[in-house]
Amino acid sequence: QVQLVESGGGLVQPGGSLRLSCAASGSIFRLYTMGWYRQAPGQERELVAGISREGNTNYADSVKGRFTISKDNAKNTVYLQMNSLKPEDTAVYYCNAGIESHSDYRPRDYWGQGTQVTVSS
Repeated sequence: QVQLVESGGGLVQPGGSLRLSCAASGSIFRLYTMGWYRQAPGQERELVAGISREGNTNYADSVKGRFTISKDNAKNTVYLQMNSLKPEDTAVYYCNAGIESHSDYRPRDYWGQGTQVTVSS
């Protein structure tokens, strides 16, 4: 069984920083692209940042220059460093990963349970 477990959300003042972590665990054969999405109330889920197996990154225009995605391959963990946070960054943040498990060796999409990020004074 493969699962993604997120941590690091919380309440922060505008201009502050938070670091999200997402650890993949279970019977993992291969990790593909990992990423962070977010969903604010009444809005669709949107891609925030992604990082490929090779380490190539991409970001939503709204977070470029403020957020940084990185990963630790040895720990099967992806991070999202969020700086200069704004109230409009408030959302539930979800980790996503393409994972091939030892159970069937077929790439599948996995999601974390979500972690709340609230930016407010």
